[in-house]
Amino acid sequence: MPFLEKKFSLLSLLIFSALAVLVFFSITSWINCDENTSETANSEYYCKYDIKRLDGLKYIKPIMFVDDECESENMQDIKQQIVEIVDRYKNFEGVTSASVYLRQFSTNDWICVNETDKFEPGSLFKVPVLISILKMCEKDPSFINKRISYDKSINDGKNVAYKSKSIQLGQSYTVKELLTYMIKYSDNKATILLESNMKTEVIQKLFTDMGLEVPNIYATQYFFTTSQYSLFFRAIYNACYLTIDDSEFAAKLLSECNFKEGMVSGLPKGTPIIHKFGESGSQVEMQLHESAIIYAYNKPFLLTIMTKGKDNKTLSKLLKEVTNRVYTEMANK
Repeated sequence: MPFLEKKFSLLSLLIFSALAVLVFFSITSWINCDENTSETANSEYYCKYDIKRLDGLKYIKPIMFVDDECESENMQDIKQQIVEIVDRYKNFEGVTSASVYLRQFSTNDWICVNETDKFEPGSLFKVPVLISILKMCEKDPSFINKRISYDKSINDGKNVAYKSKSIQLGQSYTVKELLTYMIKYSDNKATILLESNMKTEVIQKLFTDMGLEVPNIYATQYFFTTSQYSLFFRAIYNACYLTIDDSEFAAKLLSECNFKEGMVSGLPKGTPIIHKFGESGSQVEMQLHESAIIYAYNKPFLLTIMTKGKDNKTLSKLLKEVTNRVYTEMANK
């Protein structure tokens, strides 16, 4: 009997050990599974980064843009205030559509209101023309001083509300002077002269490099969202497409833009800003847009506003009010 008791005791010990091992691995698997599930769940709250690099070089691919795919949680209060302003103008002021893109450069935080809305850029398209002309000058430095004669009358076919200085028939201008007329005074005639001397493949490559649809030179219309258009101002600020000197030159020209009825009117006097406006649309539905980098208390931010509505006066008021609200909120951060 002692032998049998000893045998059963050994068997019991083996069974107990096997059960203990089984329980241990079951608990461990459950914990690991739970941790993996938690990690999977938590990963939904993390946003991917979209890194845009410049192609076409043999050994290097310079970084152009690094974008967090998610809007900033820190800027949701500002976004809500912008939404309330836009909704008020849509409900009571005859505005039919408005989109606002905001990016703070120091943190790379961003938000966008009505992100998928598209607009005709009007004179905002002069900024990619500016970048393309300066790109040509990088390959041929003498091009900036090339003289171009305005010897044949130009009818741009546009009825603009905000007119300024224009080049004069019978005169000749350097490319640099035409760039000044195009950006500072938004002169369509100077733009047409520049475009007639611009290589089509240069501006097409610009759009390709930006990841944008390449414009058809024969098309009468081209459309941007606010985030898409903002890439041009970001490229100038980051000096990621032109040389540092040419990026600084482009920014300086944009700082001289003499349109004061929109964003500038919503800022404290003397606030540093580089900007460009554009008007488009028709008499039935007008469009007024503006894109700018505003230098508020050493915390520069990019603001692009595109609007549609019944009259430019109301649209310019919307540009002013949104800019004022954003500036106030950004300055207090």
